[in-house]
Amino acid sequence: MRNRVWAGPGFEILRFARQNRGLICWLLPSRGFPLNEHTLSRRLERVAAHVPVGARLADIGSDHAYLPVALMRRGVIASAVAGEVALTPYNAALRSVRENGLEGSIVVRHASGLRAIEADDGITAITLCGMGGETIRDILQADSDRLSGRELLVLQPNGGGQPMRRWLMEHGYRIVAEEVLRENRFDYEIVVAERSGPVRYTEVELYFGPLLMHERSPAFMDKWDRLSRLKRKTLEGLKRANHGVADEKASELTRQINWIAQLQR
Repeated sequence: MRNRVWAGPGFEILRFARQNRGLICWLLPSRGFPLNEHTLSRRLERVAAHVPVGARLADIGSDHAYLPVALMRRGVIASAVAGEVALTPYNAALRSVRENGLEGSIVVRHASGLRAIEADDGITAITLCGMGGETIRDILQADSDRLSGRELLVLQPNGGGQPMRRWLMEHGYRIVAEEVLRENRFDYEIVVAERSGPVRYTEVELYFGPLLMHERSPAFMDKWDRLSRLKRKTLEGLKRANHGVADEKASELTRQINWIAQLQR
């Protein structure tokens, strides 16, 4: 059961009941309103829903720092670090923090990946959003010494979820929540993980997401229906090519198509 309730200019509350979990609410932007630190995209609202209350957040690749500023304004987090490697979004993040009077609560750092995090920050949650899963994996790997192991990782890859999940598994992170979201004709995944010690996932679970393939939500099944059609068209084109690289790609595509077909049964 779900319904929408108007919640003031620019917002509505999406409410739905989930079995054994009571009533869950998300604050979502109404259509037609600009995205900023006051009105997040639906994708970032879903990410925000996984950030624990009272967290000390590091938002890596923070862009305009919309996510930490919004969470601080709502009283969700205790403090934040907004890390950005590119100079233009770094300056935009500085401006967002300054305009909202949050210089005492949010530190903006011009740094690459996890190098934005310092030991004294006491970070308890890290968000990495809006980049490829391979990029997220590389960021986590490059400066893994900056991770204490106590942080909750809230990851939102734009594709490439399989190599990212593999890194999590190989480094003792258990996936505790997953979601699929479709926004502006694109499918996004949200993966939440915490360090737990040794964990094993099958190749199929790494590909689809262990929790997502178990829950089989409508958004998840619709995503893979679309991808199945796309992969079949790509495979047809590769079969018309006549060289070794195409054969390798065709073999991998065939395996993925078979996995999707098994999922759809």
